[in-house]
Amino acid sequence: MSVSPVSSTAAACGAAALDQVAQRIGPRFARAEPRRRALAYLKGLLSPLPRKNGWQLAEQAGDRSPYGVQHLLGRASWDAEQVRDDLRVYVVDHLGDPDGVLIVDETGFLKKGGYSSAP
Repeated sequence: MSVSPVSSTAAACGAAALDQVAQRIGPRFARAEPRRRALAYLKGLLSPLPRKNGWQLAEQAGDRSPYGVQHLLGRASWDAEQVRDDLRVYVVDHLGDPDGVLIVDETGFLKKGGYSSAP
């Protein structure tokens, strides 16, 4: 796998932005462990991993199995709608433009039957 190098300035900006997101959504989690795991999950989603399933995200976070990720997404106590709303506000504050338009393009993978294949 080939990963593009990231400058230390870009990495510092990304880390600062992720800290801001963590502070914004942190209060939505009643306990520290789900809060930490949610941040690790976000880091994994933003990482250059080619696939982002439970095993890869867990390994990226330093876990030996996906059970912690599965617990966060399926059983931990937090309000996904509130976190979604917090993230939306963050994105609008930082990327929003009054004349902007959001276009979601899910054509990155060509569908072939019941499976997706990378282009």
